[in-house]
Amino acid sequence: MKNLLLIDDDKELVSLLAEFLSLENFNIDTAPDGENGLQKALTGNYDLILLDVMMPRLNGFEVLKLLRQKSDTPVLMLTAKGDEIDKVLGLEMGADDYLAKPFSERELLARIRAILRRTQHKNSESPSKLTHLDIELFPAQQQAVCQDFTIELTGTELLLLEKFLAHPGELFSKAELSEEVLGKKLQPFDRSIDMHLSNIRRKLPTRQDGQTRVKNFRGRGYMWVDGELNLSAAS
Repeated sequence: MKNLLLIDDDKELVSLLAEFLSLENFNIDTAPDGENGLQKALTGNYDLILLDVMMPRLNGFEVLKLLRQKSDTPVLMLTAKGDEIDKVLGLEMGADDYLAKPFSERELLARIRAILRRTQHKNSESPSKLTHLDIELFPAQQQAVCQDFTIELTGTELLLLEKFLAHPGELFSKAELSEEVLGKKLQPFDRSIDMHLSNIRRKLPTRQDGQTRVKNFRGRGYMWVDGELNLSAAS
């Protein structure tokens, strides 16, 4: 049975979600504010954290920033409806996914299960080590080594990087990446894949040969560059 932590100051919503998720065979713990939620999150006793953005004492972004300094526990951000800034900022800071309020219980359940499937995949199906050019990826440790730098990755960043390193030089559409890595269909204006890739790019040092690591083919998708960039490979 998976352990979830719900950090939200909306008492009525917390009560409803805790009851619903308990019926779906999850162990639910709750926190009424960011400060209390951070203390619980840092115990490492949870498989997934549901984190509201607007809260007293510490808001969701402050909690996420402090959490990511010490923990890679998956985080699903609960954002205001239609607030793209909140969604982008949450992903930039290391959230695994976001869900806009108000949402249906079934949509929340689907997102939770998708994130947990990524974690299970990481623990059971990933190779012990994956190497491409100057990168060594260690899925079990959820980190990579590149040019003597150790890079900590979120669960989503790990699976996305693993996908690319296993298939360098292959073009993947955003729809493919969303379904295969994030476990959800790509929605209009969804920038999740773009933001997770941006985080990976930012964490990795520049290639010593000056080449870009990942190429964006506008309207078609992304390709991890294998050696010398060969644009004909995507034509």
